[in-house]
Amino acid sequence: MAGVVRKIIASAKVPLPVAPYSPAVIVDKTMYISGQVGRDPATGNLVPGGVVPEAHQTLKNIGTLLEAAGIGYNNVVKVTVLLNDIQDFARVNDVYTNYFTKNYPARAAYQVAALPLNAKIEIEAVAIVGEIVDA
Repeated sequence: MAGVVRKIIASAKVPLPVAPYSPAVIVDKTMYISGQVGRDPATGNLVPGGVVPEAHQTLKNIGTLLEAAGIGYNNVVKVTVLLNDIQDFARVNDVYTNYFTKNYPARAAYQVAALPLNAKIEIEAVAIVGEIVDA
């Protein structure tokens, strides 16, 4: 019986994980991107300035992982947004639409008690590897 192929995706352009997890994993044609926070790849530290710059950096880090798999933001089909403060929801949406511009992925957003490194936002995503044809 043939097995399902699993491929770990990482990039030197994304900060190294701070715990035992892979930045992203592809199984068959599905890519699972671990929760990313707004860490600067050059320093490993959160970008300064609060939720807006952190949201931009978080989505840039996700974009880098997508690129490492040969795909882009249009391949993302599901996103989970974790917020330190749900009052940041509208500001995050403004940033989000710079990266997801049409055929938006399914999404959930939650306020949580705390995030790693005291981040204001964390985003995880699921993407499809390969061409997506919209109906």
